[in-house]
Amino acid sequence: MTATPLRQLAKTPSLFVDGASFPPVRMTMLEGHGSAGHVELKPMMVGEDMLLVEIFEKAGVSVPAHSHDDHESIVYLVRGSMQLTIGDQSFVARAGDVWRHPIGVMHTSVTLEDCVAIEIKSPPRKTWNPDE
Repeated sequence: MTATPLRQLAKTPSLFVDGASFPPVRMTMLEGHGSAGHVELKPMMVGEDMLLVEIFEKAGVSVPAHSHDDHESIVYLVRGSMQLTIGDQSFVARAGDVWRHPIGVMHTSVTLEDCVAIEIKSPPRKTWNPDE
């Protein structure tokens, strides 16, 4: 799948941003699936080849199984814990853990405790709320 204009993001014009100045965006859709539970995102920096997003998930959020055909992502869990399934492997992630979603590999998660995570997508793609 090629990135549609709705999935492409404009490069951040500056080399520094004040993270506190970004209001979180409530995620209602992810890769075309409705979002169950409370998830907020802060798309913080877009470069030529990557995007950094801060993610806040309340306990009980169940991210629907999906894959990314036009990017991969790496996620670092800052706070909380979650149950992950990536392909045919399952993990319990805790603060300090990191994982990767390869291109085309199905993955899903369930938030066990309130979480804060940092996700880097390459190339940069908007996978949430396609109508915004």
